[in-house]
Amino acid sequence: MTQAWDWVPTDEEIQQYRKSWNPLSNGPIFLSGVDIHPQGQFTAHPFIFSQISEKRFGNQLTDNRMAASVHSYQVAPVVTMAYGLTNHLELNVGLSGSAFWANSSDQFNRGKGGPWTTDTGLGDTQIYFKYRPVVQDPDGWRPSVTTFNMIVLPTSRWVTGTESPPGGFAPLGRLPASRFGALTWTEGILVRKNLEPFRISAGVFYSYHLPGSDGGQNTYASDIVNTRVVIEHILDDKRGFGYNLEFVGFHGLPFRTDGHQINVGGRHGFTSLGVQPTIQYRLGEHFVGAVGCLFTVAGQNTQDAIYPNFSLYYYWSKSGSVIMR
Repeated sequence: MTQAWDWVPTDEEIQQYRKSWNPLSNGPIFLSGVDIHPQGQFTAHPFIFSQISEKRFGNQLTDNRMAASVHSYQVAPVVTMAYGLTNHLELNVGLSGSAFWANSSDQFNRGKGGPWTTDTGLGDTQIYFKYRPVVQDPDGWRPSVTTFNMIVLPTSRWVTGTESPPGGFAPLGRLPASRFGALTWTEGILVRKNLEPFRISAGVFYSYHLPGSDGGQNTYASDIVNTRVVIEHILDDKRGFGYNLEFVGFHGLPFRTDGHQINVGGRHGFTSLGVQPTIQYRLGEHFVGAVGCLFTVAGQNTQDAIYPNFSLYYYWSKSGSVIMR
């Protein structure tokens, strides 16, 4: 037990883990990899996330939907890149784009059409570090534990002046969601355990939006909590073929850590709960991919939406031989 809390796994523990069952595959779509790349290994990971929203939830947590005055459709291409700085520390960068189409007229709901609002441009940029102080024990119940620290740079606003999508958020995706165009700091904790033929991963993330400004007025958005639980079932090790069930929670809190009153976005909190079935498959020695669709099952003070998505991984290593994180 002493070694489990040394906050630096031994080389022996890491090698024991890397020799255990862990076939190369895409893994979760809605959760960043919990275990860390070996030193010198790199991945480029393009995604397409999208959102279709034509209904909304009321001010009580429920699965009952109601008509929405705004029908919105979004597409967000995302590329994340990860590099193993050491066997314990990983650097990640995420780049994104944003495109949305929205019809905000009640006439749309009556089948009479209405004006459309649309915008396309650069999305926000994420820079984050993951540190794994505890690596899982393949012969016991100890999971891998990884810390997550991320800053979101509002390049959508700084570079291209991209408008915020309806609702104020890009489609839910790989990384913890934060308000579009807001400078944000996120901290999180992730865990994973491999139990052949299953891999079980989870994460919880807390996001704080730094004060912003709009038209000369200071803006204060709510703090955000993102939760993720993913169960993978690998059916064919060599082909990396399997399916996932991915459970997503997205919660806007009715307060800010700094005590300022919320004056932008949801002021009374919101919740969105969803589940995604995912299919993953290995496409060669260096490529893996996955496809899925996230369905909102319940919500409060938020949009009802579905989120079709696609993922592709490219693995590269100095040694020429790549391994699953």
